[in-house]
Amino acid sequence: MSVLPSRAAPARSPPPGSYYDPALDADVIKLLPAEWRVTSDEVALATVLGSCVAACIYDASANVGGMNHFMLPDAAPGDGSARYGAHAMELLINGLLKHGAMRQRLQAKVFGGGNVLPGMTLDPIGTRNGNFVLDYLSAERIPILAQDLFGNQPRKVCFFARSGRTLVKRLPAAGEIARVERAYRSQLAQKPVAGSVELF
Repeated sequence: MSVLPSRAAPARSPPPGSYYDPALDADVIKLLPAEWRVTSDEVALATVLGSCVAACIYDASANVGGMNHFMLPDAAPGDGSARYGAHAMELLINGLLKHGAMRQRLQAKVFGGGNVLPGMTLDPIGTRNGNFVLDYLSAERIPILAQDLFGNQPRKVCFFARSGRTLVKRLPAAGEIARVERAYRSQLAQKPVAGSVELF
């Protein structure tokens, strides 16, 4: 009886910009505010949300999905930054269609919109962001299969882009998230935007 020599498993080629998370046993791409990503790779898209919202949209038949992370619902005229919900949603949906998704098969899961910034009780930004994404997807006739919106807690979201599987963890303290959000909003307010290009 002859024994065939064992072959080493092929080297794993992680998607660009990803890191391996042993707890998830998956490659993960982290999204920051004003970022979005569409992929057909076996990868999880992850972000941490305070008052921001992430829309996770996918076409399970085409094995493609994507996530955005926006900070405000409405942009000033001519500002095409992905930090605003209207533009972030357009970028995400158009990116999915370019990757082979079909509009009639798109499904969504939405997260965030927590009112984590103290002192904002009148029309808080988290509530505005959450209402915006619900209204937008309703107008676009994209069904929402799951949501975890509003409240006052930050969240960590991991979205497996090909299958649509999503993990959500509510984080106990909003102090650090609120500090980071305030600093980031202040930074953006001081940096003008020319067309669709953000100047850093």
